Amino acid sequence: MSAADAAGPVELCVLLWAHPGHDAELVAYEDRVLALVPAHGGRVLQRARSSGESGHPLEVQFYSFPSEAALQAYLADDRRVALAAERDRVVARTEFIRVSFS
Repeated sequence: MSAADAAGPVELCVLLWAHPGHDAELVAYEDRVLALVPAHGGRVLQRARSSGESGHPLEVQFYSFPSEAALQAYLADDRRVALAAERDRVVARTEFIRVSFS
């Protein structure tokens, strides 16, 4: 077991902003990539959307992975990486915040 695995679960809040006019495409992209999370032992706990107005993110997500290694495997998944051009076209900004759920 690696040190990253020994550290336990990785819990995240992810904030996503769409490029102007690409709200629906951001949601569709996220539908595709979040469908890959379970293949890496992760769970999408919640997705919520705002209007994206006034500088707020369009989508807020919470998810959990069993380890740092599982998160890194998801981020490096060839199916996810293959969608990088789509992501760049529709996602203006992403913030990952490590959290802990109580």
